[in-house]
Amino acid sequence: MKLYFAPDSRAVRVAWALEELGLDYEIETFQLGDKAMRAPDYLKVHPMGRVPALEDGDVTLFESGAILQYLLARYDPDHRLSTSPDHPDFPAYLQWFHYAEGMVMPPVNSITVETVLLPPERRSEVHAKRALKLLGQMLTAVERHVDGREFLAGAFSGADIMTGSAVMVARRMGADFSDKPNLAAYAERLAARPALQKANTL
Repeated sequence: MKLYFAPDSRAVRVAWALEELGLDYEIETFQLGDKAMRAPDYLKVHPMGRVPALEDGDVTLFESGAILQYLLARYDPDHRLSTSPDHPDFPAYLQWFHYAEGMVMPPVNSITVETVLLPPERRSEVHAKRALKLLGQMLTAVERHVDGREFLAGAFSGADIMTGSAVMVARRMGADFSDKPNLAAYAERLAARPALQKANTL
């Protein structure tokens, strides 16, 4: 199994899951923006020249949520990080697994464009502020949900890897956690996990 990886990217989610599952894997590390990510050989792995991508035998996947779902379906038969469809927590597991990309990351992406990717003369403070306000609304739903809960769907699961990683990215991008004590504590619980610490040092 081989993971194509870059620090501070969605590839961290995949490395986190691999570490939590105790799976052996090779890693090829890029820095975001590396010209090597546009090389013909790598475009055969990921047609958009991005990370993450995962090769597992004759299987190649290049979308972080799909990679996590694949890993858990194939390598987590005891549901250590997933939830079986007949379990009472299954609906919450599905909702919060997909909440990251559906709700949290779109405004994070907009903030990144307006504050990092665009040249200064093309940036819009109005758009950035609007995205930050929307991000706060998206995070408020997580704040309310984790009130009285340690994790998003019962025990720690892939839902926490997906949405938890988005929460931590949102905090790095300037989201206000001062009125979200439950979310701040949740992020700290996740940050203390050895598997995430390992993924963050690759």
